Amino acid sequence: MSLASFKTHDTHGVTLDQFDRHSGSWVERLLFNHRAVVVWLCLAVTVLLGWQATRLQLNASFDKTIPASHPYIQNFLRHQSELSGLGNALRIAVAQPEGSIYDAKYLETLRRLSDEVFLLPGVDRARMKSLWTPSTRWVGVTEDGLEGGPVIPDGYDGSPRSLQALAANVARSGELGQLVARDERSSVVYVPLLAQGTDGQALDYAKLSGQLETLRGKYEAEGVRVHITGFAKIIGDLIDGVRSVLVFFAIAVAIATAMVFAYTRCVRSTALVVIASLVAVVWQLGLLPLLGYALDPYSILVPFLVFAIGMSHGAQKMNGIMQDVGRGTHKLVAARFTFRRLFLAGLTALLADAVGFAVLLVIDIQVIRELAIAASIGVAALIFTNLILLPVLLSYAGVSTRAAQRSLRAQAREAAGSASPWRWLERFTQRRWAGVTVAVALMLGTAGFIASLQLKIGDLDPGAPELRADSRYNRDVAFMTAAYGASSDVLAVMVKTPDGQCSRYETLSKVDTLEWEMRQLDGVESTNTLALLNRRVLAGLNEGNPRWYEFLPNQDMLNTVTAGAPRGLYNDACGLLTVYVFLRDHKAQTLARVVDHLEAFAKANDTADTKFLLAAGSAGIEAATNIVVKDAWRTMLLLVYGAVVLLCFITFRSWRAVVVAVLPLVLTSFLAEALMVGLGMGVKVATLPVIALGVGIGVDYALYILSVTLAQLREGRSLSEAYHHALLFTGKVVTLTGITLAVGVVTWVASPIKFQADMGVLLAFMFLWNMLGALVLLPALAHFLLPQAAGAQPSAAAPAHDSSTLEPRQLPQRAA
Repeated sequence: MSLASFKTHDTHGVTLDQFDRHSGSWVERLLFNHRAVVVWLCLAVTVLLGWQATRLQLNASFDKTIPASHPYIQNFLRHQSELSGLGNALRIAVAQPEGSIYDAKYLETLRRLSDEVFLLPGVDRARMKSLWTPSTRWVGVTEDGLEGGPVIPDGYDGSPRSLQALAANVARSGELGQLVARDERSSVVYVPLLAQGTDGQALDYAKLSGQLETLRGKYEAEGVRVHITGFAKIIGDLIDGVRSVLVFFAIAVAIATAMVFAYTRCVRSTALVVIASLVAVVWQLGLLPLLGYALDPYSILVPFLVFAIGMSHGAQKMNGIMQDVGRGTHKLVAARFTFRRLFLAGLTALLADAVGFAVLLVIDIQVIRELAIAASIGVAALIFTNLILLPVLLSYAGVSTRAAQRSLRAQAREAAGSASPWRWLERFTQRRWAGVTVAVALMLGTAGFIASLQLKIGDLDPGAPELRADSRYNRDVAFMTAAYGASSDVLAVMVKTPDGQCSRYETLSKVDTLEWEMRQLDGVESTNTLALLNRRVLAGLNEGNPRWYEFLPNQDMLNTVTAGAPRGLYNDACGLLTVYVFLRDHKAQTLARVVDHLEAFAKANDTADTKFLLAAGSAGIEAATNIVVKDAWRTMLLLVYGAVVLLCFITFRSWRAVVVAVLPLVLTSFLAEALMVGLGMGVKVATLPVIALGVGIGVDYALYILSVTLAQLREGRSLSEAYHHALLFTGKVVTLTGITLAVGVVTWVASPIKFQADMGVLLAFMFLWNMLGALVLLPALAHFLLPQAAGAQPSAAAPAHDSSTLEPRQLPQRAA
């Protein structure tokens, strides 16, 4: 059935006795003739799912944030057990505010901190590393040849002699710039993490972050400064900041409630709209743990989006019932008439919303897929709560008679007055105004498209862009970069060889060449490989003479050095080498430049026995994520637009109407991407969903306005009068919800989490521009594309047929 197939009926003063309760579709009869059953069923489901919602957890998983099927990640996961903590790891820097680390009190503090961190749940203890762990060793050249041992000297007692030996060992360990700062005023505790604790449960990032903060406070009270970086700390800080989102959610609910009440002046109907929308949120939150899902910092905003969509559709239902009640129609009859007019339009709009979420499933990142699933569950809940439950509840409660009559009087004044804003908007259906509007839209779209070509993939800022630049975490990142000469952004290349052949000259020679080439790239701070160790040892064996800083084709020498090399440079079977590339940052340009060079080198140097495999390390995972996001970005947009076009065509049965509905969305998409460029945002995991949601949610406005406009055109009215009726019936509520939702989400700019603030700006922009597109650009396009009834002219003498009396035809008609 076409949603645009309507005809007018006089619903003025229809009493319950005059109404045929067996009229309407079978769905309407099933629901409204059994209203009590519907209410009690919804109440039972709400209680059950409300109880389930108390079991919902807020957590995150490192594995869910990476594109598991990408070749880089598959290479990393295949060799993860042979790599030294290149996945999920923490770096805890303990800084000495005054003096160097070669201080007995400082080292005792470091030892106790290292021991406490060692015992934290989820720590990969075998690979944890600090000055106090036995795996931290030095290698030096003496008159007796190569010698080595733990960095902390045997018999360490904190005496000046022991401290002097420690300083010498650190200098010979190669850990300056790694575990020890270049100025020797801080050292790092390197903490690889396991996906699960000893109890088999997933690592609780919120709990771990709290434990780290407790340790930070404890040891900073002893006079040191503690800086913590790593994925686990980012997630912990995000979860901590996400709790403030509950405050923003409450503010948004309050704003939406206040604005809807200001429009209706009816307490009961406003309360029912808000309650129905909140019930959908409760259903969503209750279904998530029932299906085995949890909320994370990326999906925490989905409940608000569900509430926002619910308010939009609920306000349309309330508005229709209020207009009928104002004319004396019984509240049950008014609810059924409104259900007839708007159920299919609302269902199609919600399906378009669901499509906007569902297309996110094409992105091979589990955290986005779970966001899509959570949102789709919420939209499914809205079909029952706002399209079914709300009209049923309003059929019981009705609306305030005074409020309904006030609304009717205001509408009558607006219909008769030439100075009303709705009469002014009607001008956009006239050729002069329509032509200027389309021309301006074309210029804006062209400018937005050109600007969008500069949109980058990935992070554009150093540190953790999810957090504020002045956050504690990003200040810690800045300290790490300044003190250690390189950021924590490490990209590791795995060099696969047959077992026992990782030290072959032919292989190490290629590694040495790759290392030299990487050091020449902008953005690469330093590197570390087994080939570099061979150069250093050879120079050391020759009294540090720089002329001996060479890579010699001596297999015996290579074997000797390899035997004493730390296992982080190769695995136990000597079948896997690791090339560490330390980057200045993880900006999109830096990663793309490094990855492109590595890909070209691997293609030119791979052989049957030697394979250069990308990529491990935080930067390697980030690079893989950027590639997946880039590939999915345009595909996602094509899918969401394709689905919206299909749904609109099913709705209107007219390609012209589809173009009228979709083109404003395209303009908003271009302008939103241009805004991202202007605000310095990249396309990444946090922003990608907003781009899709803007299309799915934005089409709601067009569906409601265009459905009524097409119905009036079929009744023989001019486009101006048809559009004016649409504005009075659904356009006012479109304006109300657009402004309300924009004001609600713009409060997110105060969030301590930067990506939530970014999402708030983008969503507010899209809500407003989609609203303006539906009110301004849609009628202008309709002037050129929608055929009007022959001879239909706007006339002041024409009977003022009220669009609120629109009722669906029993038989569908194709749109012109």
